[in-house]
Amino acid sequence: MDLFQGLLVFAVAAPGVVFTALALLWLAGYEPREGFIARITELTFATSVAAVAAIGWKTWARGGSIAVSFGNWFTAGEYHFPLVLMVDRLSLPFFAMTVGLAGLIGQFSVTYLHRERGFLRFFLLLHLFTFGSLMAFSAGSFDLLVAGWEIVGITSVLLIAFFQQRPAPVENALRVFGIYRACDVGLLVGVFAMHHWAGTASFVYTFPSLTPAQSTVVCLLLLLAAAGKAAQVPFSGWLPRAMEGPTPSSAIFYGAISIHAGAYLLLRVQPMVAESHLATLLVIATGLATAIHGTMAGRASADAKTSLAYASLTQVGVVFVEIGMGWKWIAVAHVVGHATVRTLQFLRAPSMLHDDHKMHSAVGGEVSRTGQHLEALFPDRMQLWLYRWSLDRGHLDTILDRFAIEPLTRLAAIFAKLDSIGRGASGIGDEDRPIRLARAAGEERS
Repeated sequence: MDLFQGLLVFAVAAPGVVFTALALLWLAGYEPREGFIARITELTFATSVAAVAAIGWKTWARGGSIAVSFGNWFTAGEYHFPLVLMVDRLSLPFFAMTVGLAGLIGQFSVTYLHRERGFLRFFLLLHLFTFGSLMAFSAGSFDLLVAGWEIVGITSVLLIAFFQQRPAPVENALRVFGIYRACDVGLLVGVFAMHHWAGTASFVYTFPSLTPAQSTVVCLLLLLAAAGKAAQVPFSGWLPRAMEGPTPSSAIFYGAISIHAGAYLLLRVQPMVAESHLATLLVIATGLATAIHGTMAGRASADAKTSLAYASLTQVGVVFVEIGMGWKWIAVAHVVGHATVRTLQFLRAPSMLHDDHKMHSAVGGEVSRTGQHLEALFPDRMQLWLYRWSLDRGHLDTILDRFAIEPLTRLAAIFAKLDSIGRGASGIGDEDRPIRLARAAGEERS
């Protein structure tokens, strides 16, 4: 292992090691002071930024990629789970963005969450999230990408429910968790299909081994996973619910890293997307519908964080369109620029209303609204309908509840009823049956 490979391993592992150390201290009954947590976080991300800078110099200035193989985690028959870290010109911008913005969020959160009861819990999840993101962006195969993807998902849900004393954050976190799990089936089945058809899920060997029809199926499955993680239509309803978490976690998840993970997944399979007309059309249609939906719903939002969330949604929709059009590097530049700007906007959101009131006082009244020239193009009744549609956020939650969740709930109730009938008929449901069987067996032996 050379110097640059060692730096790659260090950059990925450092947040995971800090998470493990802090978690063990917490489980042992010792809660470190805020100052210690702040210093260890600052040191971790400062050294990681230096390591990423060296990796970036090697990757961009000298060309090529950096890869580290640790063999297989496990093997089952023909299936093997390779542990390979890799940074190339596609993953490097996401890798560097994660380290830099996570360090910024860590510095901001030290003051923002000062004396908060869940201070240690927040930083545990921040380090775990960073570790999962870096693992996903530096994975050398879709197998390892799934592991990082799942870590990002669970930390996202736990941070939405951060203020667990109130019921609303927990309820919204469970809603987000349900949508994540439903859409992540696409990623899991897609990786399974790669192994079944190509014999591997490595970035290097998978694409040439698939037929056009197989590539289309894999792309559609991965589009489902990407749309769920990036809150694309019709799964956009969970995004405003995610604003229940602390502002720093909203910034890093839904302004910067997590919401762009779906775009990274599609960028990884962009060669396959380009070969499939159906996949290309669906990616463009999904992004375009989301951009329109995000623009309209954001204009009707009543709070700053939700408005910023829908602004993020709009930009990620445009990124999906760029990926579908084949503008790979424009999409990468768009992601990095948008993530940086949106993170700063989220961090400024708590003080934005104060600044808005000062601006109103300075101009001597209300500031004129924007976009009215576009609204004037529609008839009054159409404007009213569009406003109601936007205020209810496109009725997406209602549609999912009525046509997806309720049928599955009824189906689950039917299966539960049939199961209870079956147990009753066979006597399995009788709580005293095991005791009676044991007594009977003892009497026979005697």
